[in-house]
Amino acid sequence: MSELCDFGLIGLAVMGENLALNVESRGFRVAVYNRTADKVDAFMQGRAAGKQFVGCHTLQQLVAQLKPPRKVMMLVKAGEAVDQLIDQLVPLLSPGDVLIDGGNTYFADTERRTAAVEKQGLLYVGSGVSGGEEGALKGPSLMPGGSQPAWPLIQPIFQAIAAKVGPDADIPCCEWLGPGGAGHYVKMVHNGIEYGDMQLICEAYLVLREAVGLSNDELYDVFDQWNRGELQSYLIEISRDIFSVRDVKVDEHHIEGFLVDQILDVAGAKGTGKWMSQHALDLGVPSTLVTAAVFARGLSAMKTSRLRASQVLPGPAGASAADLIGDPSVFIEQVRLALYASKICSYAQGFVQLREASEEHEWGLDYGKCALLWRGGCIIRAQFLDHINAAFVAQPDLENLLLHPYFAAIVQRAQVAWRNVVIVATQLGLPVAAFSTALAYYDSYRRARLPANLLQAQRDYFGAHTFELVDKPGKHHVDWLNLRKPPQA
Repeated sequence: MSELCDFGLIGLAVMGENLALNVESRGFRVAVYNRTADKVDAFMQGRAAGKQFVGCHTLQQLVAQLKPPRKVMMLVKAGEAVDQLIDQLVPLLSPGDVLIDGGNTYFADTERRTAAVEKQGLLYVGSGVSGGEEGALKGPSLMPGGSQPAWPLIQPIFQAIAAKVGPDADIPCCEWLGPGGAGHYVKMVHNGIEYGDMQLICEAYLVLREAVGLSNDELYDVFDQWNRGELQSYLIEISRDIFSVRDVKVDEHHIEGFLVDQILDVAGAKGTGKWMSQHALDLGVPSTLVTAAVFARGLSAMKTSRLRASQVLPGPAGASAADLIGDPSVFIEQVRLALYASKICSYAQGFVQLREASEEHEWGLDYGKCALLWRGGCIIRAQFLDHINAAFVAQPDLENLLLHPYFAAIVQRAQVAWRNVVIVATQLGLPVAAFSTALAYYDSYRRARLPANLLQAQRDYFGAHTFELVDKPGKHHVDWLNLRKPPQA
């Protein structure tokens, strides 16, 4: 009888294949299954040939090939397919076995599935997996949560395959996050921050190209310089690289000039940013950056309508970019500072939402640990995540990153430049929704008094929704109609 396997993986699309290869490369024997048997055979005869894999054509074969307690990871499309797979697997597994969902699953579904699977005597893990195809193969960021007793069983494998950071590259970007849907929630917020990061970078690109008039070669140099300092990150790095690609063949089409200029300006989305925005509304927390980014993608999809509008709706007349920006080198630095300050606001909002969700669901999230999980392997990996971790290590109850001296000082240093970039873009008719939203969030958060007093008065006037007084506790209501000054005849 052949040796039993350490790990089972279901779903051999590119992410599944790459993750399976990663697990096997760390010394583990892996059993694989795909609903289409031909896919299993192709993998076994191709990338898996000569390696420690067992190909299975049925779920029964997969389960039979695994050492108890069995560890089975599903990498299939989120939604009904996961529920169907669970229903098929549960009767085949034994008490103490672990089912793992590594897809982009909505956290509430993971909460539900964890409870249901645990009732069957099994253990369930919902794990965020970030880093794309390359990360899956070479080391992703992993964000597991669910049944606590499952963690010691999967920890050796998960931490072996995860990305590594630190001076000696020995700190795995994988730690247990909490019960239920904690892992998938952290992944959802990661993706929402990713939406915000990408939109902010796109707006910086728009301003530098349209206002400053930088060529793609010049944009490459600017982003290369930015990637050597405070903004060092994977997204800045790949944006830099994109500006260098020219004269290439795309399928059967030969592209002359820069590829980025020939790409249709319609953005796709898989829904995770929308999930974060929707749950922010449920929690009552102002995660405005991800919401602005989601709406920006929606506006980009209105391409046909935008083409019609571009022929009808005028922008500002007589605005001269050269006069407004002044010294181009000074303005480029202002854009960098505006991008950095806006990025800090985006992450601040993300961690506020994590805190509110953790308290509501009693997950007990460690926010510094979340920052470290994102330090390597994932799409939003960036240098300044070390500073976020340090802030939460020093102040575990930190209410908002903007209140930490390190980040407060950066935003203060960037404030004049940030405001000028938004002003110049507005005067030139350049849409910078994320920059503007971040600045509005900062200005709202730093004010001791907002105009919500008038809003509450309006609500009480038309709907008797009551209001509170500055110096007296309790809810109050008045008859505004009889108290008002009568209108002039």
